[in-house]
Amino acid sequence: MSGKLFVIGFGPGSFEHITKRAREAIQESDVIIGYSTYVDLIRELLTDQEVVSTGMTEEVTRAREAVRQAEEEGKKVAVISSGDAGVYGMAGLVYEVLVEKGWTEATGVPIEIVPGISAINSCGAILGAPIMHDACTISLSDHLTPWELIARRIDAAGMADFVIALYNPRSGRRTRQIVEAQRILLQYRSPDTPVGIVKSAFREREHVVVTTLAQMLEHDIGMLTTVIIGNTSTFVYDGKMITPRGYQRKYTLSADEQPLKPHQRLRVENEPWSLEAAEEAEMRPEAAGSIASAPSAREEKGSKSVTLSLPLEGPVASSLADTSTTTATAVLEAPPAAESKATPLDWAMQALTIANEAKGIVTPQSASPAARTASSFVPEMIFECAVSPGVANKKITPQQMMALAEVAGEKGELEYTPHHQIILRVPTANPDGITTKLRQLGLILSPIGDVVSVKACDFCDGEKKDGIPFAEELHQKLGGKEMPKELKIGFNGCGMACYGAVKEDIGIVFRKGKFDLFLGAKTVGRNAHSGTPVAEGIPKEEIVSVVERIVTRFKQEAFPNERFHKFFQRVGELEGYAWREPAKAEIENAACGD
Repeated sequence: MSGKLFVIGFGPGSFEHITKRAREAIQESDVIIGYSTYVDLIRELLTDQEVVSTGMTEEVTRAREAVRQAEEEGKKVAVISSGDAGVYGMAGLVYEVLVEKGWTEATGVPIEIVPGISAINSCGAILGAPIMHDACTISLSDHLTPWELIARRIDAAGMADFVIALYNPRSGRRTRQIVEAQRILLQYRSPDTPVGIVKSAFREREHVVVTTLAQMLEHDIGMLTTVIIGNTSTFVYDGKMITPRGYQRKYTLSADEQPLKPHQRLRVENEPWSLEAAEEAEMRPEAAGSIASAPSAREEKGSKSVTLSLPLEGPVASSLADTSTTTATAVLEAPPAAESKATPLDWAMQALTIANEAKGIVTPQSASPAARTASSFVPEMIFECAVSPGVANKKITPQQMMALAEVAGEKGELEYTPHHQIILRVPTANPDGITTKLRQLGLILSPIGDVVSVKACDFCDGEKKDGIPFAEELHQKLGGKEMPKELKIGFNGCGMACYGAVKEDIGIVFRKGKFDLFLGAKTVGRNAHSGTPVAEGIPKEEIVSVVERIVTRFKQEAFPNERFHKFFQRVGELEGYAWREPAKAEIENAACGD
């Protein structure tokens, strides 16, 4: 009889969150070994398996027994862990025991680690989206790890602004660690930092509290609890913890004039993907709900509760402290989405009303609430744009250069590009002040990204100036227009084409008073090639309208992120100009072998 070891993570504990492979492995096993509470959670999945259950601190004993039965008795043994067996579970201990015995994968008993949903993921899903940025998990159990090491890790995570998930935060005999963790983190984070406390996630007695770092110790925290502490950008919206994916939001010019200031970018009408915009689009009474009713699908299963805990001071806090029962939880209802947002005073008055109702006291109604913003977190806004001295002019004056350096400051940056532009990036709440100053000095500002940009030559330092008005007209009409993919129009003022217009998506060469047109250059890669010469001798009065029509078709018909040369090949014809297969160069192997 051949033995085998399964180390199984069965997730948070509800059957619907146990993976198919975990169920199969349990069914295949002859013996189930685990902490007694975990065995009880999966008992309905067991048939005739032998069960070995032990206490909480007997992990090493369980690992040794599992290896012994698999190796010596040839049994298929399942060692079970809640969450994921490789995250503070039994996987590492089982491997350690095997290593002690000289086990190798080639000759030893087979072992399979079956992954499960870890608490950071299951609790994060219940709380909203707190784990959207860099995060870490720290176990506060010092049963197998010295507390001094755990404290250093908490300090490092707090200093680095990680979202932190605390596992095993408190037990009956181990109570000071969570207090120390709070003390350490308060050195780096605001007392108002959102904290989510989830007990028995996705189980019958699930209990959820959204509170603050300062108030987290006022709530029930035990071994079945996971504590998730937000970073400096985490905020609470309608009872949900949300961590933005980034600390900054970049924005650029989207027209000749910047239409949106940083604070305007955060308004609902300018961010249609936002929660606020979705809320306004719904505008249905059923879209609103209380924080208590948010996880309604789970609440129907058993005695579960959700609490939003906000800072309360003075008589409100005293009234709540005087309530007769210590087991009841005051659940604050969120205001309907279609109504004006509640202020902290409104929440406090609602808490006072709940406390007074328990005593039979009628609370006077307050005046209508003032509006509040959905979140207090405002990401750092990074303004970026392309700067050039002109369409044909390639010379930046010392005054212009000093002005660029001044507006960039210590926190901004200036990036040189091969496209006759400098990219300016600067954190600012006043882009108008920057753009006005630079334009007054004669600089041209353009948006960056998937837009049209006109790359003209210097027209032999302005000597061959006949083509300049057409380049400037193209820049005025098309420059900065949004496209499915960046589109560059090269413009050269004579047949020498020394600025490489033919190597751009659309190439225009002024020659003998008329224009030659090149389409579909492949600008990057080993097989890069110039554009196809599709027309010669286009009259001056027609060139701008021809290019406009080509650009319009690209904007309307191209796939998202489709480069112009691929678009030209796919459609086969643009304004009567047919796509042709470019000549393929023969690439010989170098003598050196590279």
